[in-house]
Amino acid sequence: MAAALNGMGGDGRSAVRRRPPGPSGERLLGSLREFAADTLGFATRLAREYGEVARFRLVNREAWLLSSPAAVERVLVENQRNYVKHTFFWRKVDAIFGKGLLTNEGEDWRRQRRLVQPAFHHDRIAEYARVMVDYAIDRVDGWRDGEERDIRHEMTSITFRIVSKTLFDSEVAGDVAEIGVAFDTGIEEIARRIRRPVLLPDWVPTKGNRRYRSAVDRMDRLVYRIIAEHRDGRDRGDLLSALMQARDEEGRPMSEEQLRDETITMLLAGHETTALALTWTWYLVSQHPEVAERLEAEADALADGRPGIEDLPRLPFTERVVKESMRLYPPAYSFGREALEDDEILGWPVAAGTTLFVFPWVLHRDARFYSEPLAFAPDRWTAEFERTLPRLAYLPFGAGPRMCIGREFARMELALIVATIAQRFRIEWASERPIPMASITLRPTGGLRAVVRRRG
Repeated sequence: MAAALNGMGGDGRSAVRRRPPGPSGERLLGSLREFAADTLGFATRLAREYGEVARFRLVNREAWLLSSPAAVERVLVENQRNYVKHTFFWRKVDAIFGKGLLTNEGEDWRRQRRLVQPAFHHDRIAEYARVMVDYAIDRVDGWRDGEERDIRHEMTSITFRIVSKTLFDSEVAGDVAEIGVAFDTGIEEIARRIRRPVLLPDWVPTKGNRRYRSAVDRMDRLVYRIIAEHRDGRDRGDLLSALMQARDEEGRPMSEEQLRDETITMLLAGHETTALALTWTWYLVSQHPEVAERLEAEADALADGRPGIEDLPRLPFTERVVKESMRLYPPAYSFGREALEDDEILGWPVAAGTTLFVFPWVLHRDARFYSEPLAFAPDRWTAEFERTLPRLAYLPFGAGPRMCIGREFARMELALIVATIAQRFRIEWASERPIPMASITLRPTGGLRAVVRRRG
């Protein structure tokens, strides 16, 4: 096997590397056109037609799609040091995320992870439960019975305000809100970049690059100013204060640049994915009145009529609803890795430099693991079902050492916001079935408008 991995036969002559099956694609672009036009459909067809390990080409780059939990475990857990996250895609967003936890690698990443971890200690996160409920109530108190609302916009407003308060101790005055506008501008440009066969460097003065650089400059200016305002040394109870007080094994604090990268990563990743999970949850619940009734009954049964962290064990159905929503519509629909050295996955030799894709979108809809995989069935999430589900057949927050550091924060936030809104409103979808768009996250195309009905 070692000889095969090195591309040589046992007698020293060149050998043809065994390669997984896959489409030949177009002569110059390979499968890029199909991949860019319908990423989710392409990945689904690839897994269905070619199996657990499928090969395809994006211009001159070989890529594999892994749709087996065992293959995913090899890359994300067993041999994770050989598979870096800084793939050709993440190199397109360096200017925004820098070397934060989303993009950094190697020992630098491990040092940062150790520094950031205390900011997400359970006791600190528990203090944020009241903020989550307060801001959800404040937002929906502005809704009027029977009016139409863009639910994605509404959920984003709630989660952005929450992450701004918990990260910056800010009430989302103009500064932090401006970061959100700049981020949306950057994401729109990144979505265009994903679909281009050739990436122009940021310094090339195209219209898109100028718009992108302007957005990044605005984020930098505002975040560095907020960091400077936190230099008084006191712990404000927010995540930025925790980051600034963190020290590594040698007593060194984070640099200004590290603080900037982690702050932007937490602010942007922390509100976007949660808002989308909430949006897709309300879409699915709105299609199933019986689920809405059970959600409402569970929320109404809480002792003081207002959800709190102590109520999380009393919201088991709410938790199952959110789990099932994130199965069907995982905001982090895809993970990419790049092999540093040769390896082997399910018997297939992997060459250094190969890009490997893991699509939770595909795994979560696989009939081998989920009966009626396209059905919205929260009650599938019994303890027995979860015991029999293969490891890594469900991974909305990733897996291995790079599993989302904010997953406990997100789970609490999702359950509390869903229960808070369910106590007050029922959401009835008013638009056509939304089409998921595979950008950095799984966004719905256009606005998702719904009618909000006040309960009681």
